[in-house]
Amino acid sequence: MIHFTCDGCGRSLNPEFDVRYVVRMEIYASLDPSETDLDDDCDHLQDIQDILERLDDADDTEIGEDVYQQVRYDLCSECRKRFSLNPLGRLAAPQFGFSEN
Repeated sequence: MIHFTCDGCGRSLNPEFDVRYVVRMEIYASLDPSETDLDDDCDHLQDIQDILERLDDADDTEIGEDVYQQVRYDLCSECRKRFSLNPLGRLAAPQFGFSEN
């Protein structure tokens, strides 16, 4: 039998009673050229060749996480609710309690 644990709170998930939610995320570098980078006099083939040569010299594990990462999380129903409300984990702005004068 496969055992699942919520990656949010660490609670053990029983497949007979608990609903398990799976969150999959892909994180990858966006290599879109900006408009300021557009230069008609630039040798793009040479630029690509230079990048490929640098990649050959670098360690694969060094580049892998910086360029592409795929992760998967198992969540219980409560952690799924929290994740859905705040998927980026941003802190909420503090609420000020002003008196009514």
